[in-house]
Amino acid sequence: MVGQGVLRECLMDPNVQHVLSIVRAPAAQQHAKLTELVHKDFFDYSTIESQLTGYDACFFCLGVSSSGLSEETYSRVTYDITMAAAQTLVRLNPFMTFIFVSGTGTDSTEQGRTMWARVKGKTENALLRLPFKAVYIFRPAGIQPLHGIQSRTPSYRVLYALAKPVFPLLKLLLPNYITTTEHLGRAMLRVAQSGFAKRILEACDINQA
Repeated sequence: MVGQGVLRECLMDPNVQHVLSIVRAPAAQQHAKLTELVHKDFFDYSTIESQLTGYDACFFCLGVSSSGLSEETYSRVTYDITMAAAQTLVRLNPFMTFIFVSGTGTDSTEQGRTMWARVKGKTENALLRLPFKAVYIFRPAGIQPLHGIQSRTPSYRVLYALAKPVFPLLKLLLPNYITTTEHLGRAMLRVAQSGFAKRILEACDINQA
């Protein structure tokens, strides 16, 4: 859902010249600035390295719910896949800005009781140590999907459908914790283009970016 949001903003921004979207299965979207690269193995990019050079930024939006998953399985998706991509990209594009979508409540100490928060914290810390031009961590809280964007997780789609009528009230009551796919995408793009004072952006920072 976040990926769809930032892709929309990139394609609409006149300052963005080209977008490469790396996916497991083809999507229906077509645009003059968009190249879609279907790649099955997100743990190994060696066969497509020649197509990954020359980019200024990476918006890493891949994620999965931890519900029902063991720590090992969740880590494989959240940590291993992220680091496989980041380590490849930093070698090919050392002047790239890397933006990772994490989540509010992430545990930077890696020692807390909540499994997903520990794994996210471990991933964030590892990314921040890589020698990119810059690494920024986005930790959104509540996200309102706009412009027909939907989560690919069925339970999340139901939740967002139920919450749709109350999102305006939530934004009024919790302005620092509720954002939209549009604002989140624009914030990621602005931070990639101009930087930000903090390397880790909490929900309130995202709404100010």
